[in-house]
Amino acid sequence: MTDKLIIGGHEFTSRFILGSGKYSPELIKAAVSEAGAQIITIALRRANSRTDSILEHIPQGVTLLPNTSGARTADEAVRIARLARECDCGDFVKIEIMRDSKYLLPDNCETVRATEILAKEGFIVMPYMYPDLNTARDLVSAGAAAVMPLGAPIGSNKGLTTREFIQILIDEIELPIIVDAGIGRPSQACEAMEMGAAAVMANTAIATAGDVPAMARAFGLAVRAGREAYLAGLGRVIEKGAAASSPLTGFLAD
Repeated sequence: MTDKLIIGGHEFTSRFILGSGKYSPELIKAAVSEAGAQIITIALRRANSRTDSILEHIPQGVTLLPNTSGARTADEAVRIARLARECDCGDFVKIEIMRDSKYLLPDNCETVRATEILAKEGFIVMPYMYPDLNTARDLVSAGAAAVMPLGAPIGSNKGLTTREFIQILIDEIELPIIVDAGIGRPSQACEAMEMGAAAVMANTAIATAGDVPAMARAFGLAVRAGREAYLAGLGRVIEKGAAASSPLTGFLAD
């Protein structure tokens, strides 16, 4: 309970975040009750639905993280963020700007620009970005509250294909590094946390599982295990040969 995730001055005891994309009441319930999610990302179009608003299924006390899904420029992202605030979704915002419709890769340049504008307006900005150290540093200067590099293309469940670049961000950036997109298995979430990531976001991996509550529970356990392993200090790695765990000599001596 003393190891808290702090984003923009707000404290959280859970390091699992439910992403947007595939939604159902069952998924939200499982993410909160089984995985312990305290932050849930929402798309403005779902929050503003006249039929079945996703907000009706999110429990009190869970922090909403509106995203700017659909934005192709910084100006569009800023407009969506302001609308989300007007809809009482709070001051948190996840910046998503994608001009590429095939691979859904974020536009890092426009993301930095949107972050700077919204941070000056008092938003707690959490930008989604392709892992690049120079961009991450620009996001810090722009006022981001966290940096959210992709692990793999959105919805791919391919895992940490950008692992080495994410590790650079973890090592060099002081803000929380939250691995977002592409995490497909609990073991991959655990690996991200063992690397030193502050949190992990997932959606598709749980939403498309055969047993949604069981998979949510597995992700929650994996994130906690990875965090505890990181805090404990992982054991050394022997690059070549082996190292005996027990003495090989002296046990026959008088």
